[in-house]
Amino acid sequence: MTTAVKYDEIEFVSGGATCHAWHFTGQGAAYDGETGRPVVVMAHGLAGTKDSGLQPFAEGLAAAGLDVLAFDYRGFGASGGEPRQTVSMAGQLEDYRAAMATAARLPGVDAHRLVLWGVSLSGGHVIAAAVGRDDVAAVVSLTPLVDGMAAGRHALAHHKPSSMLRSTVVGVRSKVGRTRMMPVVARPGELGALTLEGCLEDYLALAGPTWRNEIDAAVGLELGNHRPGRLAADVAAPMLVQIADFDRSAPPYAAAQAAFAARAEVRHYPCDHFDVWPGKEWFEPALAHQLTFLQHHLG
Repeated sequence: MTTAVKYDEIEFVSGGATCHAWHFTGQGAAYDGETGRPVVVMAHGLAGTKDSGLQPFAEGLAAAGLDVLAFDYRGFGASGGEPRQTVSMAGQLEDYRAAMATAARLPGVDAHRLVLWGVSLSGGHVIAAAVGRDDVAAVVSLTPLVDGMAAGRHALAHHKPSSMLRSTVVGVRSKVGRTRMMPVVARPGELGALTLEGCLEDYLALAGPTWRNEIDAAVGLELGNHRPGRLAADVAAPMLVQIADFDRSAPPYAAAQAAFAARAEVRHYPCDHFDVWPGKEWFEPALAHQLTFLQHHLG
């Protein structure tokens, strides 16, 4: 079980929008160095908000001695910015880099020991954000979505073609005309971004007060061009890639390819995409592996 750790609320600006974040201060001196503690920069996946399952991860890392900055992307959760509930890959990566700059300025933090932590969609963002940086000391990528085209092919194995076609048509209409919203999660056969059996229940179990079950339908078109896995070989920092072997949302083979290119440490879990989250069987092992990895490289 993780230990409750208090946090401070802070804000930073990215792309003209005010982003909201939580700062957890590391407990104890396990990671203290002459220039301060490492700091983990943490963000959620598709349409996720920091109050939807990130806090137990952050608390576990902070209890071990690491500072953590968990933030909401612009247009989501407690952050400002317009349009709301619209995923922009470039915008989210810009937000992530702004969060890194903010984390480096936190009191007691070693600005040259940043840890990039991402899950699902942000599991790909951390790869792109780490490239070309000498201040990134480690990367943690949990059940990452690293190739949008591969994810599309993967989805065909689990969805009816008619359902995917309907989502695509609505997405194109949203892209070229008036913005159209659809649910983030819905039941099988309904219109939504995630409609696999069990996804609705799994996501709602995590959902915090700022989360909204709607997203710009054009998200599928954004995902098609999202291929951060191609950059994995350019990441110099040690990387941990955690793969759910029966992941129906983020193709595990694409994550494995990115991990191989990055010469990453890999951990496998015999479960689906949401089974590594708090309240699920594989949360504690996933967090424990993150702590072991970070202790080895940063402790």
